[in-house]
Formats: sequence, structure tokens, C-alpha cells
Amino acid sequence: MISYSEKCAFSSLDEIKDKHVTIMGLGLNGGGEASVRFFLKHGAFVIATDMKDENFLKQTIDSINNDETLDKSKLTYRLGEHRIEDFENADCVIKNQGVKYEGNKYLAAAKAIETDLSIFLRFTNCPIIAVTGSKGKSSTVSSIYYGLKKAGFKCFLGGNITVSPLSFFDEVTKETPVIIEFSSWQLADLRGRKVLKPYISIITKIVPDHQNWYGNMEDYVNDKKLIYKDQTKADYSIFDAEGDEIGTGPKQGGTWGDLFSSETKASVLRYGNSEFGKDNYKNIKYGVWQVKDKDGNFCGKVFLPNMREPSIILRKLSVNGNHMKINVLNAALVLFLLGVSAEKTEEIIGSWEGIPHRLQYFYSWKAKNVQFDFYNDSCATVPEATAAATQSFEKPITLITGGTDKGLDLLPLIDVLTNKEKNQLPVKGLYFLEGSATDKILPSLINNNIPYFGPFNSLDSLLKTMKVNFQNINSQKDTKEAIVFSPGATSFGMFKNEFDRGEQFMNKVKELF
Repeated sequence: MISYSEKCAFSSLDEIKDKHVTIMGLGLNGGGEASVRFFLKHGAFVIATDMKDENFLKQTIDSINNDETLDKSKLTYRLGEHRIEDFENADCVIKNQGVKYEGNKYLAAAKAIETDLSIFLRFTNCPIIAVTGSKGKSSTVSSIYYGLKKAGFKCFLGGNITVSPLSFFDEVTKETPVIIEFSSWQLADLRGRKVLKPYISIITKIVPDHQNWYGNMEDYVNDKKLIYKDQTKADYSIFDAEGDEIGTGPKQGGTWGDLFSSETKASVLRYGNSEFGKDNYKNIKYGVWQVKDKDGNFCGKVFLPNMREPSIILRKLSVNGNHMKINVLNAALVLFLLGVSAEKTEEIIGSWEGIPHRLQYFYSWKAKNVQFDFYNDSCATVPEATAAATQSFEKPITLITGGTDKGLDLLPLIDVLTNKEKNQLPVKGLYFLEGSATDKILPSLINNNIPYFGPFNSLDSLLKTMKVNFQNINSQKDTKEAIVFSPGATSFGMFKNEFDRGEQFMNKVKELF
């Protein structure tokens, strides 16, 4: 694992002027564009280089070129290729998170390497709320951001959620909370720099992910641990109180949440599915948990060291799914830590309606007596996320899933689809996009006589088949059905990324239905 220098290529913002900066990865998701804008505004000579060509990057290029406030005389595009001299001659290279350092001759030639996040963290002094994990990161940061805005805070949201913090750099003060979603790669790019010192850090549920990149859980989780490495006792670390899925926990035993709690220097809080202090938890007292009230309804409680007894901070929710309850419960905890009352927290967070591409309701279509409600869960890129999506409604759903394998264990999804867990809701209808992950799932369905449609080589053909099937349904009474697009895999052969995949799905549903 590479560890970067504590020293920055620029001792101050003023020192950026007339320096030569190479942006490695222009991209379409904002990070490259924000870096170009930031360094041009601070007077640097910028080379924006990307292996994709100008046709693919047209949206980003047009956005930069049409901005009359930028001095584009200092900007050079190097597209469809990288040139080694652009890295050798640069005073600093700004690295894209999706580029591996190991074995990369261009990065090896660089004098200094930074990222948009490392630059932001070096030159700002604001309270950071940092979130990482395998599942629920984006929902957690989005609900925190929503909650703080509603509570009257001036705050910003950035990071892996596709908003570079450099885009709001000039608006941040030491009083401005900034919520940042970190991928494991973004955290790895901060190793050794000692710039990430969040006031609040959260690690959401850990499950295997990106194993085609890491190859093992330990290296993957070691990058996640960097989120709390430089916290102090004055800060808070929030970790899972539940057990890990079988075979996915630490090699030395115990749980990831317990391991993280033993390592961080910050004050530890935990989140769980039942009341702390009961028999199912050992030595856990403070944090948030969910219970049922006397009427059997969801209820979220908080208990902190300075409290005499737990307080209710969450009741009725506007989002589906048990995993979403945990995400918004952690958001409620953050609001409470920042001084929002329990009553106000309950009111605000309970009204949050979710975010795009994560169990996002977006369209309804009626045929005869049946109303079909469509949900976009395209950002479910791991099997566990899709398995959770199947259990997020009160009755069985129709599931659209499948795609390209990420080197992950598909068993959590296979078990749900083959009804192995009898206490879980079965899937009512099953449609597959083609791909290597789909190829690994289908034999189990065949062996268990589970019917399915596909695999399809496009969303068009899948949705056309689905529409015909729905039109043939006969129902004697009015009813509702949930249709959920939750791939549990990547599909980069068909789509640019999970966001493009979700947008295409929503657009095509609206066209065809």
C-alpha cells in the first residue's frame, strides 16, 4: 500500500499561480471538471488528460469551454491518451480515484500527487462529517445533508456521491459542516497525508465489495479504517453493533464494528437493530437503535453518555426498507450530536424521501385493475444490497437484476432468489440483464425450479417483454405491485456507470409504459 507525503506540492493557495498541474481523469462525474476549474481560477497551467476521447467527454468539455470566467489560455486537453511528459513535467498531478497507483507508469513519474479531496482538506478548516462503508453510504450522507439543511445549517455535501468538494471550496468557512462520502479508493488516496480529521465519522455496514480490485477483505477494510485514523477524543466514531454476515468478518474473529471501536481514538457510538444493554449486545451502551413502540410501529432511540435515559429521535419514515431505517437513524444521530433537538430531528428526518438511484420511486402505470409502481435502485452494485431491496416492501416484488460480476460472493442474493430463507419474502417475478454475474446466478435458479425471464441484452427488450406479461395479468380487485430495478452488479458493457444505468432505466420505463 502506498503512503503519500504529509507535505503538499503547494504551501499555500497563492503558490498555485503559474504552477503546472496535470489533471489525470477528466471524466463525467464532476471531480475532474471541478479540479480543472479550481486550478485555472488559482492561476495554474492545467493539462486535462483522459484515455476517453472528446466525443465521450463532450458534456464536461462543453461545460468548461462555455464558462467565460475561466482563463482557458492556460488549459490544454490531452484526450484519448496519456503522455509521460505531462506527468514528469508537472509540479503536481491530481489523480482520479478510479486509477490504481500500483503499476501505473504515469503516476510513478509524477513529482507530487494529490486528489481533489486532499486539496480540499489541506486548505479548509471546517467540521467534516465523513461516511464510508459498503452499503448505505450515499443514503446516509444524503439524509444527513437534508436534515442539516432543514435544521437551518449552511452545509455542503460532496465526495463519492459525484460532487467534488472543490466545487464549493470558496463557500466553506470554519462554521460550515461538510458531509463527505468516501469510497475506499478515495480514503486510500489520503493514506499518510494526515489531512482527514473528521468531527464525526461513520462506517456503514461492511460486506465484501470491490474484490476484483482488492482481492481480499483485509486490504479493502484497511482502506476503510483510514476514516478514523487521525480522529481525537473530541471527535465521534459511529460503528455497527450487529454481527457480520457469515464468513465476512475479521480473520481474527469478532466483528468489524468491535474491531473499529477498539482502534479509534474518538468517542465511540454504535447503531443496532435492538435496544443496547440487552442480552444480544456485549458492553455496548451508547448510540442509536431501533425498536417497536407499543403499537408495533418503528421507533428510533438515542442514548449518549450525558443523558439520563434514551430519547426517541425517529418514528414514521418516508422511505422503504430495514437498511434505510439504519441509514436515517445514523443521520438522526448526527443531527442530535450537532445540537438539533430530539423532537425537531424526528420531524425533519422522518420527512426525507430518499435519493436518486437508491430505491427511488419514480413512476406508476396501470393496466386493468393493477397499478405497477416502479423503483430505481441502480446504485445497488453488490449482491447484499439487492437482497435487501427484495425485503424492503411489505409484499413480494418483481425484480430486475443482473449484470457484470465484480468478483463478489453472489450467495446472499442467490439465497433470497431461491427462497432458502423461509422467513424472507420471495420474489414474485424475476427478470435478468445479461452478464457474467447473471451467468453465475442462473444455474441455482434452474436447479431450484425458480422461473425467470431473460437474460436480456438490453433494457428495451427486457421492458417490452415485461409490459406484455403485465398486460396479461387478470386481477378481480384493485391492487398494487412494486417493480424494482436493483442489479447487484455492474453493467459497464451496457452503461457508462450506475447513474447512467438508472437514468436510462427510468427514461425507458416512461417511454414504454
